[in-house]
Amino acid sequence: MTGIRSEVLPFLAWAVVGSAALVGLFRVSGLPWRFAMPIPIALGLILCGYFVYFFRDPVRRPPSAAEAILAGADGTVDRITVLSSADFRGIAKRSGVDPDALGKLAQGDAVRVSTYLSLFSVHVNRAPIGGLSTFLGYFPGKHYFTHQEKSSEHNQHNAILIENDTTCCLVNQIVGPVCRRVVYWPDHDKPTALAAGDRFGMMKFGSRLDMYFPAGDVEITITTGSAVTAGETIIGHVKESS
Repeated sequence: MTGIRSEVLPFLAWAVVGSAALVGLFRVSGLPWRFAMPIPIALGLILCGYFVYFFRDPVRRPPSAAEAILAGADGTVDRITVLSSADFRGIAKRSGVDPDALGKLAQGDAVRVSTYLSLFSVHVNRAPIGGLSTFLGYFPGKHYFTHQEKSSEHNQHNAILIENDTTCCLVNQIVGPVCRRVVYWPDHDKPTALAAGDRFGMMKFGSRLDMYFPAGDVEITITTGSAVTAGETIIGHVKESS
């Protein structure tokens, strides 16, 4: 079953208003109704159809395995990168996050799983692990294409830290040249409990989701190039020793 996010409403309104304005423009230019109506109406219907499709929010059924790490976004795993502690702290600083606010994650090596979303992916994001989710902030930045490595450090994004008794995860919702808005739905001022697979936000119109984990805590089993489904695809697991 697939729902539609209420955020679609302003976009539908813009499509209708834009279509009507185009009809008016054609009429002012002297085109008869039989020519002025079909093209704007067709364009408006196409846009409305795409917006409804883009803002779809399908029901997902997360696996029950407590140690499972889930995909946080629909799309394709673009990169899996192991970072030294120094490299990770440098990336955190350059992206606007104080590494000392990241607790265990900033104390050792980290592994980053980057998922690339196309304009046709479901853009609702879901928690890769259960725990307390803390909104670290919105960070304005560049709008490089999100398949570029530098987008991880320099692009506009939200940063969210999810922590539990076993491990933690930094989630960066990163937007590119087309997508210009990123949304985190839980309380921005206090930690919120999330279960693995719970919805927590959305990126609008093509983007990238970076997830960072303590390298010693997790084993990533997904491979680069794999298609993943948010809240359902297992991308790795938390090691028992952690």
